[in-house]
Amino acid sequence: MTSIELRPLLRDGLLTALFCCAIALALTVGGNGPWDVQLVYSLAIGLASWLVIDLGRMLLTGADCTGWPQGWRGPALIAAGTLAGFGLGSLVGNTYSGASQPLWHDRSGPATLVITVIAGIAISFFFYSRAKAEHLQRHMAQAQHEATQARLKLLEAQLEPHMLFNTLANLRVLIATDPERAQHMLDRMIGYLRATLAASRSTLHPLSLEFERLQDYLELMAVRMGPRLAFTLDLPPALHDVAVPPLLLQPLVENAIRHGLEPQVAGGSISVRAHTGADQRLVLEVCDTGAGLAPGTPSTPSTPSTPAAPSAPGRSFGLAQVRERLATLYGDQGTIELIAQPAGGTCARVQFPLKKSSP
Repeated sequence: MTSIELRPLLRDGLLTALFCCAIALALTVGGNGPWDVQLVYSLAIGLASWLVIDLGRMLLTGADCTGWPQGWRGPALIAAGTLAGFGLGSLVGNTYSGASQPLWHDRSGPATLVITVIAGIAISFFFYSRAKAEHLQRHMAQAQHEATQARLKLLEAQLEPHMLFNTLANLRVLIATDPERAQHMLDRMIGYLRATLAASRSTLHPLSLEFERLQDYLELMAVRMGPRLAFTLDLPPALHDVAVPPLLLQPLVENAIRHGLEPQVAGGSISVRAHTGADQRLVLEVCDTGAGLAPGTPSTPSTPSTPAAPSAPGRSFGLAQVRERLATLYGDQGTIELIAQPAGGTCARVQFPLKKSSP
């Protein structure tokens, strides 16, 4: 550590002052002199020792990640701070008490020095142990964060090829049946991939970008399905900057097309809507007018503790990835729910805490 941090310095100083007050009280009860004199001596010696040790450890180069000097310099700093505190504090205490000779010449000098050394070692060990524990907590939090980032990247890396393979399979069918539409679809796919790959890789991005990519994907699918696919997107301006995982909505739309619209000869429509819930959480809904849920499919929130039934359409690869990404990012606060529409069709509802994107 090469710079002085004021808040930890003041915190340690306050703890040292309280420790000195306890020592002064013990000495007074033990009959070593008036309370005010013992308090001045104790505070002067203790705070002087603390100031030398704390400033020294903050300014010394080569400090390890716990904020304490490595090797022999740590004990040497404590010894230097203790001796300096004893000397400076004794002068302050003598001035206050009107003593005629230095404390180290007084008969109580050796005992005071022993108390100073023991107290200095004890409180220094306390500060060192606390700093080491805080460092370990920061290290564990950083490791967990890095593991979460790696897991999310892996999930995203699995999801993107899955979408691409499905689109290429659809393109293969069109090449044989309608080459002109296949060419149009290929152009759309090139534009979609260019926009997706050009975007910066991040764990979260603004909801407005998610809707833009979804617009590109739905237009791509509309080339293949023609009038069998209609769609609407509803994103309020107030939610444009809300942070969401990339490619969160596309698997929901893909699932709606595959399980809802494609089984129907007439196709159907898809609506994607974003709004805030009663508890100020973000709610994303992908609703279709398709075939609907299979009989017996549960319509309860799907979280790691309540997985969807194996027969449900929600067991598809894309939705499994959405569930896992929500669980990784938000834990139990991220849920996905498949709801049967009264008029036919299915609505996939995702909810998680609101969070603004970084500027």
